[in-house]
Amino acid sequence: MTDTADAEYFPSQGMTHRQILAILAGLMAGMFLAALDQTIVSTAIRTIADDLHGYDLQAWVTTAYLVTSTIVTPLYGKMSDLYGRKPFFLAAITIFIIGSALCASATSMYQLAGYRAFQGIGAGGLFTLALTTIGDIVPPRERAKYQGYFLAVFGTSSVLGPVLGGLFAGADSILGVSGWRWVFLVNVPIGIIALALVYKVLNYDQHKVTGHRTDYWGAVAVAVTVAPLLIVAEQGRDWGWLSGRSWACYVIGAVGLIAFILIERAMGEEAIIPLRIFKNRVFTQGILVSVVVGAVMFGGISMLPQYFQVLRGSSPMVAGLQMLPMVLGLMIGSIVSGQLISRTGRYKVYPIIGSVILTVAAFVLHYIGTDTPMWLVMLVAGFLGFGLGNLMQPLMLAMQNVLPLRDMGMATGTATFFRQIGGTLGVAVFFSMLFSTMGPNIADHMKSASHDPQFQVAVAQAAQSHDPEVAAFGKSLIAASQGGASHAAGASSVMKDTAVLERMPADLARPIKDGFAESMDRVFLAVSILSLLAIVGTVTWAELPLRTGGAEPDGAEPGDGEVVEGPDPEPDTEPSKA
Repeated sequence: MTDTADAEYFPSQGMTHRQILAILAGLMAGMFLAALDQTIVSTAIRTIADDLHGYDLQAWVTTAYLVTSTIVTPLYGKMSDLYGRKPFFLAAITIFIIGSALCASATSMYQLAGYRAFQGIGAGGLFTLALTTIGDIVPPRERAKYQGYFLAVFGTSSVLGPVLGGLFAGADSILGVSGWRWVFLVNVPIGIIALALVYKVLNYDQHKVTGHRTDYWGAVAVAVTVAPLLIVAEQGRDWGWLSGRSWACYVIGAVGLIAFILIERAMGEEAIIPLRIFKNRVFTQGILVSVVVGAVMFGGISMLPQYFQVLRGSSPMVAGLQMLPMVLGLMIGSIVSGQLISRTGRYKVYPIIGSVILTVAAFVLHYIGTDTPMWLVMLVAGFLGFGLGNLMQPLMLAMQNVLPLRDMGMATGTATFFRQIGGTLGVAVFFSMLFSTMGPNIADHMKSASHDPQFQVAVAQAAQSHDPEVAAFGKSLIAASQGGASHAAGASSVMKDTAVLERMPADLARPIKDGFAESMDRVFLAVSILSLLAIVGTVTWAELPLRTGGAEPDGAEPGDGEVVEGPDPEPDTEPSKA
């Protein structure tokens, strides 16, 4: 039986449905800000990268954002446990607004990456604090009843994001400002509305953890551990995985990890991530699964907009709309699994189903090429989303359910942190794989096509084009063939600005797209192999009954975080005597 001194409760037990919805409105405002940013930027990133002359540098922009948002995620969770959710939610939104304005002023890809890093400091708190707060006010068993509201946010942002991203990216200027810059400027008015809404409605009696110290050194150690490893994941293809700079990153990361363990041990219960939670086998295994899911989700999904825009010539707006089957699949998977979990209290089967579908879908996607019917690609993307929908919500639900309620913020922040770690590594590694193989593959396909008369005619036509970029590309190929040089230089120039592909003669663009498709196929194959680990992790994962109120889950002791066999919690009423 849980000790009365540690007795915990869900505030929703004393709230009306209207009061819960009022709080949810504030949470959804913050989540909408972050969700819209993800969809609108992913739709427009190709145009942004081309305009700033750095298509092959876009991984820096994505990685910088994920690095900072990942590092601060557990800090938001722990600090909000100590001092309350509201001040940190307001701070996160404010930082996000300022970061968005800075991103709109960027003049290079490296500068944009720096501003996105600052913006990520705010973004790290938006999802984490929203998920933590809903965990505060609604027990796991009932949480699925309110899931539809959050899905409405994601659904709305998934529709608006591609449309707005395509509209802004496709416009030369709006009100005298370059069109793509509005991708970030649009966050400012939305963020101000979210700030006002959260300030007004996010008021409830939160159960706070008593603490006297803030684990700033632990946060620093996290940064020292994570940042160099993520940097080498992105730059390893250029530096060499065993180069001096790569080894320096490995060593710094290892030193940071050792320091983090020592600091957390010294901080005890006041640590940003108390080491006791890793004694809980269920929670620890959930962390490992979250890392894999994050890598597959962020890394794999980031390839699809590239496929639609670069290989199929879709505009940013159209490419965003072509992603809707995946979004619908994710929503359907989340809704179905959430409702069934609410009715049965069982959740283990859904991550298993999700990981299997995810693996199969990623494997099928590695067969797609420039001639694959678009309806088939979108159908498989829908199954990819359905698999993710069965994974993400049940995983978070289970992780929040394993630890005591007083650790709600820390549990949510830690789970999100490790999923973001996986996602950041996935984006960096998969983009590195894409770009490191793209150049050689394009050069090989162009070399094979160079003996084709139609290709030779297309090169001559390009050299005489009125488009200066197309003409320069055609002339470079002619010069390379006459001088006996390779086609690597031509491949490199295309990687700097892929927009030129749609202005080239079709017979010239075809081998370039085939080389790109071959590289992307290898990435999806790697994604499917990695997702096999998710299947193993979810199949072997232990399942604990979901809480319906203040009691701890059966078999979980709140004090030390270990899973032990024991009797069920005492019932509220005296059992009948035989």
